[in-house]
Amino acid sequence: MHYCEAVLKMPADSPHIHYHLKEYGFPIYDDNELFGRLLLEINQAGLSWTTILKKQNSFRKAYSNFNIIEVAGYGENDFERLMGNPGIIRNKLKIEAAIYNAGVILKLQADSGSFLKWLESRQGKNKEEWIKLFRKSFRFTGGEIVNEFLMSIGFLPGAHLPECPVYEACKRKGAVHFNHQIRPPDPSDANA
Repeated sequence: MHYCEAVLKMPADSPHIHYHLKEYGFPIYDDNELFGRLLLEINQAGLSWTTILKKQNSFRKAYSNFNIIEVAGYGENDFERLMGNPGIIRNKLKIEAAIYNAGVILKLQADSGSFLKWLESRQGKNKEEWIKLFRKSFRFTGGEIVNEFLMSIGFLPGAHLPECPVYEACKRKGAVHFNHQIRPPDPSDANA
């Protein structure tokens, strides 16, 4: 069953409702938020997305509001703080990956201007090419993590069924797989 169909069967208070309607498949233009989404996708590995959505605010707080510079500078005390935080997933490899990946993104920003520009300069890649690139560049980025990350930010198709009303909203907001370019939201769009 596709996510769009599954969400229709969920209770109204499910965290999936907001995520499906307002976040999933929509482009993200802020590097810190892109990093945050990647961090959440990595932490979902082996767990349910519901668990991650329920802990999303705790992740944001624990990882310095997803500030790439701050997370890249985390040391042993920060690592221990994260390992002891029951509000997040306390997995050594996932925490190490978050810190390492923040450092990688800093290097990509220096080379490309931003994480977003680095992603955009590689648009047009198929899923397998993206997976190879992420595995070469980042830690803890297997095929499903890369696929979900890129679908969730509009770089790969599949987040929404064409008949889902959110499909058109993603298209209007500039999801790459619709328009083949990154563009910020149109300010005349009341839903921007």
